[in-house]
Amino acid sequence: MFSWLTTTTLGKWIATIIISMVPVIELRLGIPYGVGFGLPYWEAFIAAFIGNMIPIPFILLLLRRIFEWLKTYDKTRGLVEKLEQRAHLKGEKVAKYREIGLFILVAIPLPGTGAWTGALVASVLDIRMKKALPIIALGVLTAGLIVLLISHGVKTIV
Repeated sequence: MFSWLTTTTLGKWIATIIISMVPVIELRLGIPYGVGFGLPYWEAFIAAFIGNMIPIPFILLLLRRIFEWLKTYDKTRGLVEKLEQRAHLKGEKVAKYREIGLFILVAIPLPGTGAWTGALVASVLDIRMKKALPIIALGVLTAGLIVLLISHGVKTIV
């Protein structure tokens, strides 16, 4: 039924975009997935970048309101407070350097970093979308290049 996701170019693009939208996974898995299923390197990179960036404006715009709403329920309050605490801990490092710190947080493709974490930290630190979005996009581009170089080798790409 969903075989077209791995057999057609459009399907591979869509699957790569969707995988790259998932928190934690992001383009760290999106790029290798796209290349592994036959997309050229540059197409996998672009699809993963697009997928990784799709949720970011929504996170920056809506996260605080969603968190406040979720805190009104006993079952979700603990999870939200835990996420806020993690963001504050990462935010302490970012707060000292603001924009450069946010870029570094997003650009290093390790667990606990990335666009979702960067958007969460930017929201907690009240870095406005006008500043945060281009910084996060540049960080995602950098992380994507790092993932591409590490997972597929400099010689293979060049």
